Amino acid sequence: MTIVELMPPGAEPITLAEVKAHLRLDGSAEDELLGSLIRTARDHLERETGLALIARPFRLYLDDWPEERVIQIARGPVQAIESVTVYDDVGAPLEVGLIGAVLDGNARPARLLMSALPAPGRALNGIEIDFTAGFGEAGTDVPDTLKRALMIHVAAMYELRGVMSADDQPGGVPAGYDRLVAPFRMRRL
Repeated sequence: MTIVELMPPGAEPITLAEVKAHLRLDGSAEDELLGSLIRTARDHLERETGLALIARPFRLYLDDWPEERVIQIARGPVQAIESVTVYDDVGAPLEVGLIGAVLDGNARPARLLMSALPAPGRALNGIEIDFTAGFGEAGTDVPDTLKRALMIHVAAMYELRGVMSADDQPGGVPAGYDRLVAPFRMRRL
């Protein structure tokens, strides 16, 4: 199972203005660096939790259908299933209807129950599921706890800007970050 982001988010969960106010910065000399740190903090949090903070399209690749017909989607919250495509042995796509499909997009991981399961012909990545995941289109849709975690993470990376380049960030997470993010992490046994 592989999940690919089809398009980057149209916005960030926290704005440059919010970060500058938090850091008590005036002027625009550090705007490019701060923008980079915001993206780095969001990317780190999303990889760590399996969440998509801002809604955007993704594609899930499967080799075959699960035996129990329930497909687990590790990136969430899933807002909608856009399409399901199965490829035959010559690579021709077959669009699978979503009639009768049931989505539990807020589960962790999200679950999709499919009724029609045509067998893929390709041995690898024979099934593609396009979906939209994220809390919403804007930062105002993201839970405040996660926005606070991003804010303190950006602040910590900003403090280390002379020690570590933006490409080497995140150097670490600040105190309190783990407590803020813990309820959103997926736990596995």
